[in-house]
Amino acid sequence: MLRQRISRFIGRYTSLPDRINRIQEALGRIEKRQSADAAGVRQAEFRVFSQWGEDGIIQYLLAQVAIERRIFVEFGVENYTESNTRFLLVNDQWGGLVIDGNSEHVDYIRRDPIYWAANLKAECAFVTKDNINALLAGNGIAGDIGLLSVDIDGNDYWVWQAIDTISPRIVICEYNSHFGPIAEVTTPYDAAFVRDTVHFSKIYYGASIAALCSLAFRKGYALVASNSAGNNAFFVRNDVLGSLPILTPVQGYRRAQFREYHNEKGQLTFDDFEGRLRKISHLPVFDLKTNTLAKISDIPGIVGS
Repeated sequence: MLRQRISRFIGRYTSLPDRINRIQEALGRIEKRQSADAAGVRQAEFRVFSQWGEDGIIQYLLAQVAIERRIFVEFGVENYTESNTRFLLVNDQWGGLVIDGNSEHVDYIRRDPIYWAANLKAECAFVTKDNINALLAGNGIAGDIGLLSVDIDGNDYWVWQAIDTISPRIVICEYNSHFGPIAEVTTPYDAAFVRDTVHFSKIYYGASIAALCSLAFRKGYALVASNSAGNNAFFVRNDVLGSLPILTPVQGYRRAQFREYHNEKGQLTFDDFEGRLRKISHLPVFDLKTNTLAKISDIPGIVGS
């Protein structure tokens, strides 16, 4: 009897993470129904598995954008417990590919019950502009797909620029709000770029929203939304834009309210926005308007924006 009780006790709690996921999914379905009549992106935001309100924004856009192939690609997912596409996978029965450079993260994903219960592939690779198209092709993903989510905390601009084997209808790309809404800048390309080690502050990474908008325009996309947290921009391909309003970088820009600056000892300091910006102002960025490298402090429209 004691062994039976212990067995029941263990069985009840070993599935706790799965039960929590099911609760999250159920709450997400409720949120989705409640936000179905949202007047705009801000009212539509909610999170189930996303870091901020991306889950709600995605659902809002899916109500406006026709999707023929419900396939996604997301890279920079860590162990995929927090991501932009997991709710799509479990709630809307999409399929897709996730990529992360950490083998422990990918092993975790492959052990997750979601891996056999859904149409998901997990690839272990450090994404660069030189290998991204081969990674996509190697996993059988090409042409028109539903959504691409780019969040690698560094070479986001350069990798999206390099992608030419897929044509997602919706693109989500992280921007660095420290670079302001006007300057078209990105960190210089470095195939080995790792945000946590390139500078102790951990706020020197990625591209400005204006840089991403310029790239999106050249690729045939328009900015249609951003999250209120101030770190993700949403683009829709022009041919499926429909009646969605197009935003300028200034309209889409949100100054990030979260504080992630670290000092030399690796401690969060909770500095104010301007203080954080001053502490990285000596670092170089690539100015896309002049195609030159310059210090952040020398770029018009960043400091004091």
